[in-house]
Amino acid sequence: MLPLPLIGKTLTMSAVFSSSLLRLGLGIGAMAVCVALLVANGGAALALQFDEQAITQHARSHHGERAASYVGNWLKMLNHAKALSERDQLNEVNEFWNTYIVGDDDINIWGKEDYWATPLETLAKGVGDCEDFVIAKYFSLVRAGVDPEKLRFIYVRARIGGPSSSTTIAHMVLGYYTTPAAEPLILDNLSASIRPAGQRPDLKPVFSFNASGVYVPGAQTRSVDRIGHWRDLLSRMQQEGFQP
Repeated sequence: MLPLPLIGKTLTMSAVFSSSLLRLGLGIGAMAVCVALLVANGGAALALQFDEQAITQHARSHHGERAASYVGNWLKMLNHAKALSERDQLNEVNEFWNTYIVGDDDINIWGKEDYWATPLETLAKGVGDCEDFVIAKYFSLVRAGVDPEKLRFIYVRARIGGPSSSTTIAHMVLGYYTTPAAEPLILDNLSASIRPAGQRPDLKPVFSFNASGVYVPGAQTRSVDRIGHWRDLLSRMQQEGFQP
């Protein structure tokens, strides 16, 4: 999981997520800022188009027939999801990725402390960490027709081990907002069900972001290398057949 520090200040999920700005007075470390600032020049992500033939061919030539088959199932699911209501799209996309992918840490998957995999890479491996699930679900929902303004990448502290546990991990989930001020629905690889944030007392928010901005005070762009993860992700996606 992500190397974020423990958060000393606690707010209720409904109070924090109902605001368009996460009003948490946090000392975010360099890694957290690096992740948050990915959106500073990331608007191009919203314009990515799917060249289905190129994506499938890339999967086959670089990862083998099994990966190409999984990619084919993914694209088929997305084409089917386009005709569904947005809530059904959320369910379809969430179920697909939670079924096809097993959770693990980047160090075990890629031999790196932090690596943001493309949806195709995640399908090829069959394994991903929390960011990989969120990235895959985000691009899937945008492809299905969901307005990207309704989606946010949300960093949280997730309590594991049950209601009485004091053990938490740094974690990322995808939030879906019907309106900017609405309580979001949470898509999470740790849970099969999509529930409102207020029904997830195991999650404590840190900050959220999308291509429009970072929803935490005090985050400022300081250098280009601080959005390297996002730029590298988009570059690899374009090589796979996702075109701006």
